[in-house]
Formats: sequence, structure tokens, C-alpha cells
Amino acid sequence: MRVLVTVASRHGATREMGAEVAAQLRAAGHEVDEIEPDDVEHVEPYDAVVLGSAVYVGRLALGLRDLVDRQSGQLRERPVWLFWSGPVGDPPVPETVPDDVTDIARTVGARDVAVFAGRLDRDGLNISERALVALTRADAGDFRDLDEVRAWAQGVAGSLRLIAREA
Repeated sequence: MRVLVTVASRHGATREMGAEVAAQLRAAGHEVDEIEPDDVEHVEPYDAVVLGSAVYVGRLALGLRDLVDRQSGQLRERPVWLFWSGPVGDPPVPETVPDDVTDIARTVGARDVAVFAGRLDRDGLNISERALVALTRADAGDFRDLDEVRAWAQGVAGSLRLIAREA
């Protein structure tokens, strides 16, 4: 199957998770394109789509939300999976799911939604991002579990195998 993996990531940590997802799907025999959400003109050529986004200030990244607004009809016509990253610390906070995650999952008919702990590197933040981090008292560090990301992607690959058999 031809799969689009598109990830909105301001500082690169969530994009790296998307690359792990894409690698697992390729290893399972799928043709995978990795394209930034802002650069996706159409999802029509794809049999399935994996959407990913970091969460900033309690919302999915604007690029991903815009893609869903532009392509919601086409996304609903194919299998879609959604993942987001953002919680940091031990235990990861925040524990709440951003409202727009639920809205976007419903809009695209996502088959599964996964949340993964993220990475926070204060040195890479601009002044307004640093102020927001200070307000939330978020812990700096890399809290990602890439094995968890790979396992989720293998589950997506398994679902794609079942879909291909039914077709």
C-alpha cells in the first residue's frame, strides 16, 4: 500500500517519531512518502495516511490542523491514524488530551490515536516558548520512548495488512 506519513514538528522531536513510523511501515513492505503537512497538496494518491503532530500550548500544530481543514473529505475516505507528542517529565504532564486531538480524530475518522511523551530542549526555544515553559514548569529532557513508537507503527502495519487482504 502507498502510505503518507505527515508530521508537524517545530523542533524536530516529533518529526523523528514520524520517521520511525515510516521506517516500520517500509519494513513491512509499504511504499511510504514523508511530507511536511504544509507541503501536502492532495492525499488522494495514498491508500492510507498517518498524521502526527507535536502539541504546543495545548493544541496540535497549525500545519496539521490546516492540512485536515484542506483535505478532510479525502482523509475520511481512507484509513487514517493519528499520533501526537507533547507530555514531558516523569510522570509525563500534562495528562489531559487537547480538545483538538479529539476533534481532528473524529473529523478524519482516525482508526487509532496514540500519545507519546515528547522532548523539551530549553536551548532550542524562542523567548515566548521559554515563557510558556516557565509558566507550566515543564521538565526539560528527552522523554520519548522510540520503542513504543515503533510498536505502535507495527500495529498500524498489521492493520494495513488486514485492509489489503479485504480489498
